[in-house]
Amino acid sequence: MSVLELFSLSGMSVMFITLNLIILIFIINRNTNPKNFPPGPRGLPLLGNTLNLDLKKPYQTLMEMKDKFGPVFSIQMGLRKIVVLCGYEMVKEALVTQADQFAERPDIPLFKQITRGNGIIFGHGDSWRTIRRFTLTVLRDLGMGKRNIEEKIIEESENLVKSFATHNGDGFQTTIPLNAAASNIIVSLLMGHRMEYDDPIFIKLLEMNYESFRLASGPFIQLYNMYPVIHPLPGPHHKVLAYQDNLKAFFRKSFIQHRQILDENDSRSYIDAFLKKQQEVNPGVNEKDNPSSHFHEWNLLCSVTNMFVAGTETTSSTLAWALVIMIKYPEIQSKVHEEIDKVISGSTPRIQHRQMMPFTDAVIHETQRFADILPMGLPHETTADISFKGFFIPKGTYIIPLLRSVHRDKAHWEKPDDFYPHHFLNVDDKFVKREAFMPFSAGRRVCVGETLARMELFLFYTSLMQRFSFLPPIGMTADDVDISTCGGLGLAAPPIKVRALPRFHDT
Repeated sequence: MSVLELFSLSGMSVMFITLNLIILIFIINRNTNPKNFPPGPRGLPLLGNTLNLDLKKPYQTLMEMKDKFGPVFSIQMGLRKIVVLCGYEMVKEALVTQADQFAERPDIPLFKQITRGNGIIFGHGDSWRTIRRFTLTVLRDLGMGKRNIEEKIIEESENLVKSFATHNGDGFQTTIPLNAAASNIIVSLLMGHRMEYDDPIFIKLLEMNYESFRLASGPFIQLYNMYPVIHPLPGPHHKVLAYQDNLKAFFRKSFIQHRQILDENDSRSYIDAFLKKQQEVNPGVNEKDNPSSHFHEWNLLCSVTNMFVAGTETTSSTLAWALVIMIKYPEIQSKVHEEIDKVISGSTPRIQHRQMMPFTDAVIHETQRFADILPMGLPHETTADISFKGFFIPKGTYIIPLLRSVHRDKAHWEKPDDFYPHHFLNVDDKFVKREAFMPFSAGRRVCVGETLARMELFLFYTSLMQRFSFLPPIGMTADDVDISTCGGLGLAAPPIKVRALPRFHDT
């Protein structure tokens, strides 16, 4: 037998074995649904329900499936079975009432490569619990929710207003200045200082961060997470991984600088606090000295990049949505202006003003509900076998808490598909909290920066609205502005150029 014939035979054998393994996996996978597992659409071999979903707007397909299969149903993406929870009652029951049983994160191929299971967002088990507790304590010590962080946001608001004013009423994309403003608040907590908007390093970090978020929300990455075997193929996953490596390289340099000037008695930043804790549990700043410790450099890297990404994109995206919505609804913009002029006038906006500005507060909350930045939330995983609403959900099941279904729940919202600030106002036009409002998720995995984000949204928004009127670009009218949500796992605001016209002129 020739070498060529032997090679061909070997190749055919490998293909035959691989094909049989795939068939075997499918047969096993198909028959492992336990009794009383939530119902769902029938899937295809290997593909599952991939072809049933609009990967550009997967949340919309899941909303349609909810109407057919009920508020608790299952789908199969590739070989992975997923349970989808819909509506406020179901999501609250899982994330709040049965919080411990739904507290894990599943391994998602792209994010597993980025974090290796470390950090705050995609961390696991004891490591995640330890780092989350530590992070909350440090952020509070650094002023999250207190007067000193309010002063930082007010200072940054002035820089943001100046940036908008440089366009002299011409149309411009708000992405970079809004990203820079939101990012500078979290950067000041992480590193102890802000960065200038025109700093080329800062601009590059923001661009990589924005592109990572945009690409990771797209349909290809969803396919990649279903079928990580396609990793060697060309695709945006390589860019996302490269961007994340570059972000980590930047923060690694910062760690070195912080170690050189570390003051044992004064933690000026999150990095300082982590490095001090690392020295306490890892003598000599060497994680190998204490292999059981969670305070190692990889956890620091992932926690810092997690906060940088989350602390920038969600807040800046919500602000971008708020400005586009003001352009779409000039009558609502006028009412916000009236309230600001009445309560704040020419003074500096402060958090204490919020309780005196129910309409403005309602507009901000309604923007969060309507824009629905993360309509599918972040995935959870069950920590034990669970009996849930008459269904059996095994330990290790991938869970989607469909936040779109919470924010569009007809049982809780009068006009769920419309932008309607009166969702957050009572008959006396006083602000009211709403149970079915979960932009920061809920339960054990609720966003660690919720308090900070709420403060930022109010101060940035009121500062901009105090100083500017927002109009569509020349050639467009308010009726031309399309505020139907864009696609993906993360929803960016419609990319229109905004005109910011000064409301007052210096005399």
